[in-house]
Amino acid sequence: MLSYYFFIFVFINRLKIMMTGFILKTADHKVIRFKYYGEDAPVTVSSFDLLLPFTRIFVQARVSGQEIWVDNAPVLDIIQENASVFTLPGEVVYGPLKPARAKTANCMGIYYGEGRGLDCCNIFAKVFDEDMDLLKTLGENTWKRGAQEIIFEKLD
Repeated sequence: MLSYYFFIFVFINRLKIMMTGFILKTADHKVIRFKYYGEDAPVTVSSFDLLLPFTRIFVQARVSGQEIWVDNAPVLDIIQENASVFTLPGEVVYGPLKPARAKTANCMGIYYGEGRGLDCCNIFAKVFDEDMDLLKTLGENTWKRGAQEIIFEKLD
């Protein structure tokens, strides 16, 4: 019964969310905008949007390339959708809890350059083209200076 209501909620909010996104704020007060992949990952987008706002400390994901990530993302019990290990620079991924064997469950990553995930994650958003340089700077700062606190909020 709950999944039925969730499906209705997702459907009703799908049009609204397809053209919106989120922002992240860095410790040095930079704002980076992201747009949702509402058509490709509607369940992930709807669930993620409900989490906002939240804060996490991201680190460099050295194994998977130019990616910052966190392994304690807010829990989303979502399906696997638009999932791949192959991403484009600027894309955002979230690891669904299922299948249970997934190495990336409850992880979130943001690719600021080339990379490839360790396991399939839901690709659900991408940085605005004009904000890509800000994202690259955040990634480089994380690589050179260490962990970075990031605040996630709704895009107005």
